[in-house]
Amino acid sequence: MGYKVAVVGATGAVGREMLTTLAERSFPADEVVALASGRSAGGQVSYGEKGTLTVQDLAKYDFSTTDIALFSAGGDVSKEYAPKVGAAGCVVIDNSSAFRMDPDVPLVVPEVNPDALARYGRKNIIANPNCSTAQLVVALKPLHDAFGVKRVVVSTYQSVSGAGKDGMDELFNQTRAVYVNDPISKEQFTKQIAFNVIPHIDVFMEDGFTKEEWKMAVETKKILDPDIAVVAQCVRVPVFIGHSEAVFIETRKPIDEASARAAMKDFPGLLVVDHRADEGYVTPVESAGEDAVYVSRIRKDPTVKNGLVFWCVSDNLRKGAALNAVQIAEELIARHLKKAA
Repeated sequence: MGYKVAVVGATGAVGREMLTTLAERSFPADEVVALASGRSAGGQVSYGEKGTLTVQDLAKYDFSTTDIALFSAGGDVSKEYAPKVGAAGCVVIDNSSAFRMDPDVPLVVPEVNPDALARYGRKNIIANPNCSTAQLVVALKPLHDAFGVKRVVVSTYQSVSGAGKDGMDELFNQTRAVYVNDPISKEQFTKQIAFNVIPHIDVFMEDGFTKEEWKMAVETKKILDPDIAVVAQCVRVPVFIGHSEAVFIETRKPIDEASARAAMKDFPGLLVVDHRADEGYVTPVESAGEDAVYVSRIRKDPTVKNGLVFWCVSDNLRKGAALNAVQIAEELIARHLKKAA
């Protein structure tokens, strides 16, 4: 017997990727339902190579017969609907930031902290981490296990798809406008994104950091280890898909390039592509459409006693969002939601 799965926000960039990922991974679902706002109801969305689904109105849908709901419709929708859906007996896997820091809601990257799923029943809600956090903790986990990560300094180079389809459209339209000498229109981003970088993602906080930078720090602590010190600088770059990170770590035990590569070598979901030659590293273009988190440019940091520097790249729509949510669902089924045949 399979499961009934709903995708909330099915018409958005991540929602569409969730449907594609469910189909690609042959998720054990007898039925998959596409949900969105009333204005999108009646439209069609692709369910991978399995055909199309008719979008249903979220506000009118009965979740009492649904096993798992993958949410990617924004924080406001999650805050309104996720508690109701959980109370109806359906497990919510939420891609927004609404519940990530709730102590009763596990924040999960399956390769890193699958045991946290044991607490899902407190609210029937599981949180998916921020896209930039997800790839970071996959890269950090084997290093933390082997050497004890003490401090992380990370600079991100985040693609416009992190702001959804509208962000991607804005980059496309601005780029075209530059070439044909049309006026530059700014709606999704605070400054021109075409041929530019913007050191500002999400709202500013009182201490001068942005909320995106705060998320990376607190989420890494919750997922990996509360004693790790994390500081981030998050930057939006004119790339359509794929987040990149320059990561500087300090460890409690001695670390070097060879021992770091050995620790990362066989870790699930992590691929090391590190050749000190032209093209011997992974860029966002190569990561797009791929499931893995890629690590390149590994070298010793000579400025601290036990320091390492590396480059980390991943498809933010997949491991940073849709894939991680589906992997959570798979892990949940394997550990907690087994159905009788």
